[in-house]
Amino acid sequence: MTKTDIDRISNIIRTQDILRRHDFNFKKKFGQNFLTDHNILTKITQTAGLSKQVNVIEIGPGIGSLTQYLLEEAAEVMAFEIDKTLIPILDETLENYDNFTLVNADILKVDLATQIQQFKDPSLPIKVVANLPYYITTPILMHLIESKIPFAEFVVMMQKEVADRIAAKPNSKAYGSLSIAVQYYMEASVAFVVPRTVFIPAPNVDSAILKMVRREQPLVEVQDEAWFFKTMHSAFVHRRKTLMNNMQAAFGKENKPEIERLLAQAEIAPTIRAEALSIAEFGKLADALLPLKK
Repeated sequence: MTKTDIDRISNIIRTQDILRRHDFNFKKKFGQNFLTDHNILTKITQTAGLSKQVNVIEIGPGIGSLTQYLLEEAAEVMAFEIDKTLIPILDETLENYDNFTLVNADILKVDLATQIQQFKDPSLPIKVVANLPYYITTPILMHLIESKIPFAEFVVMMQKEVADRIAAKPNSKAYGSLSIAVQYYMEASVAFVVPRTVFIPAPNVDSAILKMVRREQPLVEVQDEAWFFKTMHSAFVHRRKTLMNNMQAAFGKENKPEIERLLAQAEIAPTIRAEALSIAEFGKLADALLPLKK
């Protein structure tokens, strides 16, 4: 370990010293687990492919372990921290960086479009790089993906199980509505696994780094995007039931003949299960069932 690594916020001795001096207590409701591994933090930064021509949004910076690495590589970092007791700690640990902005706010409630105009150069590409709070990973991701902000990439840590679900392919146990909701907008892949032992405190599960790159266009072109998502979610309500059963539950048993006719027209077998359909096939399904929209 070099002297530089020893001096880093993430060094376990320094992390413990910071927490002790500030009498910090971990709050379970915020899902706080702080990284203390130089190699993992370096790999996250490398996976994000940062440069001084990229701005970064971070969510839940904690005491600044990952933030420090991001600040050294990116043009600017804007971090959103909901826990006000961490603000004085971050003010201390990152005081020497002039490319850091700290916002004490809930990322789900803040006006992000206005906030990002505070970057010195808001025209630079924006990447989201973060160790996401596990208890609210999916709502945060979907909130950011569905926003009108054109984030170039996401490199985010989450429970390995959730990362596997997001990156899953058809005909796998992990594939479901979350896989499709994300992959419709983003190319998603698991970059690497992070063992639970590199955190303070150690979580109960292993984590993974998920890399997501925004597509220039959604993966499939559909006639009605909201209807596409409604149809897709309906198809997965009962995973072990056939597509026909789920469509009847969603759109009424009285519409069974019409559903059968529309599925036949789209060349989709009524006996298939949702997990066997590709995203392109879900696009065909949604367009075929549009006459059922009330």
